[in-house]
Amino acid sequence: MLRRLYNWTMAKAAHRHAEWWLAAFAFMEASFFPVPPHPLLGLMCLAEPKKAIRFAAVATLASVAGGLLGYAIGHFVYEAFGEALLRALGLAESFPKAACYLRDYGAEIIIVKGATPIPFKLLTITAGFIGMNLLVFIGASIVSRSISFMIVGVMFRLFGAPIKAVIDRHLGKVTAAFAVLVVAGFLAIALLGGGAKQTNERCAAAQEIQRS
Repeated sequence: MLRRLYNWTMAKAAHRHAEWWLAAFAFMEASFFPVPPHPLLGLMCLAEPKKAIRFAAVATLASVAGGLLGYAIGHFVYEAFGEALLRALGLAESFPKAACYLRDYGAEIIIVKGATPIPFKLLTITAGFIGMNLLVFIGASIVSRSISFMIVGVMFRLFGAPIKAVIDRHLGKVTAAFAVLVVAGFLAIALLGGGAKQTNERCAAAQEIQRS
């Protein structure tokens, strides 16, 4: 079943309208959609390694544009729509902590957290809510999303054919390895988050207040 799903997705990723789908996923994921565009980007890069950097650029620009929508949601319609959206996405409890970190660190949080598995939409909506400087937000988002997507594009552009051959032969093992990397990413975030103790304690307290 995994093999059939892989082959089906590869065929869709090579479709002539795949770039539009990638742009749509990247745009929506940055503001309100729960599914990240990275799997589609990876498969598109596998299907056409020579276009990998172009695909990554499409995802980057669309994600930054979607981030502006998320910013607008947080800035203009948070009470009417944004708060309910975060609840629906399961991110409401994380909102006070995200707001606390963004107020203290601003662009640094967008760059560092936006390039990790932490949902980018949480940061974009929160940035709009706290009124983060728009130009700073855009600049940080460009850097953040470039890191997230361009690494994929460059890796597949340089090593696309060998990577595809390995996946074709060892699909099950590659899938398991990817899952391990995702889990490791979350653990790394938790460990690296202890640098600023006072901020961590205060922002954690803000999250506890939200829960109570």
